[in-house]
Amino acid sequence: MEFVATCPKGFERLLADELSSMRVPQVRPLSGRVSFGGGLADAYRACLWSRLASRVLLTLARIDAADSDALYEGVRGIAWEDHVAPGATFAIDAHGVNDQLRNSQFVALRAKDAIVDRLVAARGVRPMVDTHAPDVTVSVRLSRTRATVSIDLGGEPLFRRGYDSRPSGAAAPLRPDYAAAVLAAGAWWRAVRHGDATLVALWPGQGSLLVEAACEALDRAPGLLRTRWGFEGWADHDAAAWEALLAEAHERADAGAARGLEMRCVDDRPGVRSACLRALRSCGVTVTPVFCSAPKAAAVACGADDALVVADLSWISADELPAQAAALSDLGALAGCAASVLALDTTPDHALRAEPASVADVIVGRDDATIRSYEAAEAGAPVTVSVAGAPVGVLVPASDQFAARLAKVARLRRKWARREDVTCYRVYDADLPDYAVSIDLFEGSETPGRWLQVSEYAAPRDVDPELARRRLVDVLAIAPKVLDVGPRDVSLRVRTRARGGSQYSEEGSAADARMRRQSRDDRRVPLPVGAHLVDEGGLTFEVNFSARLDCGIFLDHRETRARIREMMKRTTGSKRFLNLFAYTGTATCYAADGGALHTTTVDLSRPSLEWARRNMERNGFDGPEHEYVQDDVLAWVDDQRHSRNRWDLVFCDVPTFSNSARMRKSSFDVQRDHAELVIGVSRLLTRDGVGIFSCNLRDFRPDLETLGRAGVELEDITAETIPEDFSRNRRIHHAYLVRRVR
Repeated sequence: MEFVATCPKGFERLLADELSSMRVPQVRPLSGRVSFGGGLADAYRACLWSRLASRVLLTLARIDAADSDALYEGVRGIAWEDHVAPGATFAIDAHGVNDQLRNSQFVALRAKDAIVDRLVAARGVRPMVDTHAPDVTVSVRLSRTRATVSIDLGGEPLFRRGYDSRPSGAAAPLRPDYAAAVLAAGAWWRAVRHGDATLVALWPGQGSLLVEAACEALDRAPGLLRTRWGFEGWADHDAAAWEALLAEAHERADAGAARGLEMRCVDDRPGVRSACLRALRSCGVTVTPVFCSAPKAAAVACGADDALVVADLSWISADELPAQAAALSDLGALAGCAASVLALDTTPDHALRAEPASVADVIVGRDDATIRSYEAAEAGAPVTVSVAGAPVGVLVPASDQFAARLAKVARLRRKWARREDVTCYRVYDADLPDYAVSIDLFEGSETPGRWLQVSEYAAPRDVDPELARRRLVDVLAIAPKVLDVGPRDVSLRVRTRARGGSQYSEEGSAADARMRRQSRDDRRVPLPVGAHLVDEGGLTFEVNFSARLDCGIFLDHRETRARIREMMKRTTGSKRFLNLFAYTGTATCYAADGGALHTTTVDLSRPSLEWARRNMERNGFDGPEHEYVQDDVLAWVDDQRHSRNRWDLVFCDVPTFSNSARMRKSSFDVQRDHAELVIGVSRLLTRDGVGIFSCNLRDFRPDLETLGRAGVELEDITAETIPEDFSRNRRIHHAYLVRRVR
């Protein structure tokens, strides 16, 4: 008999080795499959014991499939009365297309018609089709003008083991056959051959790696939990051979239960421990893994002869670098151990300081990935830095300098923050040129927690991009440890100019709609998904590190906002405040807290204005005297110049550049266009009114000549508005008082 075991791309060599270990004859790896010979008992054994095969197919015939008619005639020519018993149901599983057969559903339809017509002619009774739970599954696989017709002996994919017991809404686990491939690439079979093996699983997630490793170590067939097989309804099924194999599998499982197995897990994400225990229990394994830190796991692995480190990093996408950094740091602590890693890139090589002994190219979802295996080696001590007395794995040895610098600065900054009653501040700002990032720390108020926002500065062109990336990974691994923040509470921001202006990116209404739905029956000010509350200057503000590029509050303007409050307190008369390019309205809140009787908040972005409204209402400023205007600020200022509306205090914090399609002008460039804007702002001031103009263009130069001719006076107050935590970068922004002198 001729059989084919299908598998995911990259598994062919591993699957061939697995089948050979079962003493299956005539094993031959092909593309996406492995062919083998033997009898039904061999095929049944592959179904029951293979951890890597997706399906096991019995080849019936290879037929002409140049067109629809040829396919029909070829399928009808097979003696289906020998395979589909009277009263049995069947279904077609079709794969592939060609020039004439361009739709796999049509292929399945023509094959179904051929089988039905053959059986009607032979028996006079029309067979039933059951696509949900057929007695016989027929596989039709096209390759150019030929088709291979087979019986699917498993009936459904073999990687459906039956132990996925995750709760509703939980993240999908690593597919069992992929977990088994990671173990096979690391020669786990060799480690368990003599029993008493040791497994260290980094970030095991839902537990697939643990289940597959435990079942192999305890000699439990992966198919023992399956309750249905495709061959059981097949007319030529050998029930005696199957029962003998099943009895043998149960005997081996009973004997294997006495084997020793030690499992160490490194994963502190919420719910992981319970998910892993639940998965192990659901497959009948009584092994209890020990969760510990990476250094403790390394101590166990280094002391065991048959230890294997496995890690699944494939779930970490490119925009989840903080999570990747934490995982790679843990992996680095295990350098020198035998390891097998599923990853989307080559960074495990740097973490383990080793070249892989083998690399298998695979596909995870829609992403290209690799399974990288590493042999145990005398690599010496892992490259780590000490943080609070605990080692942290790094990719670049020089990162110890960053760790020392950050720890020192954080200690000094913490003392300053306590003294000044500041809870959100900049901790680090490119203090070391090679580690060019800024790190801002936020502490929650009504929503307890600590969060880091790491912003990467663009590296010079002469710096190796790969080296810069490894340094960034080390920053993201070290900073949470130094500042006592969980890896999932770290956000990364890459400093690139977004199309249309940075602060208006990701303005979709989906998040706002979710927020509104959540708040319908809530009398309090709604808190959108992913948002947190922080305090500053006695006020409460909403921040969100995931929704958009900026988190909702510019920390460098802390002193500017305080100045606005004090200026409003001293303002007499109408006490009207105007906030232009208002973003989330933090300055408006300060003005209202300073006694503003009327505020106007203007921004082009509707989500920003809604955010500003929530900030105001959360601080008790929710009356009709507080106005919110969605408009192009430049055009709005020009319109207001022709009205009678005037304000006592105006704050205008402009973007460096904007080219939103909703602007009346094609674009705004602060250096080119600021004079016209400042003149317009001056015309909106009352007789004794004052404006504050600010921007963050590092080389900004005000056009004093043009402003002077227009009767506008600027007073540079930049130095007075730079907070202590931004003292390393006094060009973080520019700020000026604006007065009209005539």
